[in-house]
Amino acid sequence: MRIVISGQGASRGTALGRALVRQAQALDTTEQRIEVEHLDAELDRLDRAMTEARDELHQLRDRLHGALAQEIGDFLDLHALILDDPELRQGIESLVRDGRFSAEYALRLQHDRLAAVFDAMDDPYFRSRREDLDHVIGRVQTALHRQQVSLPSEARGEILVAHSVAPAELAQLQSRGVVAVIADAGSALSHSAILARSLHIPLVLSGGEALKRIADGDVLMLDGSTGEIVIDPDRDDLRRYRASVRDSARERRRLGRLRRAPSQTRDGRRIALLANAESAADVEQAHRLGADGIGLYRTEFLFLQRGTPPDEDEQFAVYRDLALAMDGRPVTIRTLDLGADKADSAGLALASEPNPALGLRGVRLSLARPHLFHAQLRALLRASEYGRIGILLPMVSRREELVAARAALEAARLSLRADGFGEIPTPRFGAMIEVPAAALAVSGMRDLLDFVAIGTNDLVQYLLAADRNHPALGDLYSPLHPALIRLLADILRYGREAGLAVSVCGEIAGDPALVPLLIALGLDAFSLHPATLLEVREALAGCDWTRLRRRARTLVQARDQDAIARWLNRASTC
Repeated sequence: MRIVISGQGASRGTALGRALVRQAQALDTTEQRIEVEHLDAELDRLDRAMTEARDELHQLRDRLHGALAQEIGDFLDLHALILDDPELRQGIESLVRDGRFSAEYALRLQHDRLAAVFDAMDDPYFRSRREDLDHVIGRVQTALHRQQVSLPSEARGEILVAHSVAPAELAQLQSRGVVAVIADAGSALSHSAILARSLHIPLVLSGGEALKRIADGDVLMLDGSTGEIVIDPDRDDLRRYRASVRDSARERRRLGRLRRAPSQTRDGRRIALLANAESAADVEQAHRLGADGIGLYRTEFLFLQRGTPPDEDEQFAVYRDLALAMDGRPVTIRTLDLGADKADSAGLALASEPNPALGLRGVRLSLARPHLFHAQLRALLRASEYGRIGILLPMVSRREELVAARAALEAARLSLRADGFGEIPTPRFGAMIEVPAAALAVSGMRDLLDFVAIGTNDLVQYLLAADRNHPALGDLYSPLHPALIRLLADILRYGREAGLAVSVCGEIAGDPALVPLLIALGLDAFSLHPATLLEVREALAGCDWTRLRRRARTLVQARDQDAIARWLNRASTC
């Protein structure tokens, strides 16, 4: 019987396939005791399961490349840290050895104990990390039962229906043949949703309805734009689906013709479309699609793909090849941005921090590890002779950090001259504006900067005190918050007045629907994932720069998100 579920579209695209239902995994609640003579065997069984779970994480990490290496890798690294946490491991072993519980029941008890700690935390960020604990324990439980609970080895043409989907799983979905995902829980602004959009995997959030109403093997049709899910679609639905497939193919062909089109508004205003990248594949795609340069090149993947930091020569070769690949177009390379939650996997172990997101990360880590920073700066300076390289510092919060980084850059330049490299000019020098303090104090840093790049993903999170991965905070974490709009307007206005180049490199720069808003605020340099470059170029061509700029005052004076959304709706006709 045909049933329609109205969900929330989180990643565009239509899909038709059979449901592959994965019920939320429940830990074994049955109390089982182990005879004394079997304790060693049970502990060995537990050890094998944890080793299998750890190996699975490491193998998946090794297969990642491109954008996935950063986004999904972060979660894999966090899950590996949780799995290796002594409190988790020792607690389970103690329950088996001293309580003589089975490994499954000990796992359940320790999970509940730690989950209660997470749930009792005042900080919403740490409460939200309870989900990571559930995913880690689920992997060990799966290994204990010797079965693949997450997905079969192949799922050709099927639609995964689950309570939630971890970002790490998205790396496996396409290769196993899953054509779309329906999740009962989650946020359209979560890492999973952002990655699904990057991978062009349709994703619908059902609000808790999918697992109640969809059975394994049901035929499903879904629309990732509208959020509609149809169970047992009829002939009219199938006709609509076929028409949608044809329209999507035409759309791809039409967008393909924009590869060589200029990036400009309808009234002729030239806008720079730069690409975010972290791999040779990203750079090749950016070049092929006619990007004006690389606005953000993340260097973390060089460190996260290995157990020890790369040396100067290894880094130099990567940065040099990047500059050569862009054939004279500007390339902005961000220095290392690792936090405590990722540094262990890069051989940069830090003392445990209560809040890695606000700890020793970004430029703070670089200044705390001068030998590491020195090698990266020398590599960047050497590579700057091969192209138009800019150096971008992440997580800047005060002027003193820029002064120290400038001094480190000069020391690296002098050391190269002493080593016989000759006179190397200093590249463009910039800062990421992702901490509210830096956004408010940028005028006091002007004499130390050639450009700034606004990282809106973290800026929104820190400005609104809202974790973007927290499903309960989806309405709060929004780029349409009036505070963010006014802050962006202030930074862009100051940049114009002071002659300081400003770009936006967060998620909002790649959203075609938000192009009129950013143009109205005065942005003339977008830095975005290559996958959305053509759509943003098309959105630019439909904008009248002069009319939008005239309407900027109304936008900045908006008092709530609804008013900004109404402004955007009217702007779409400009």
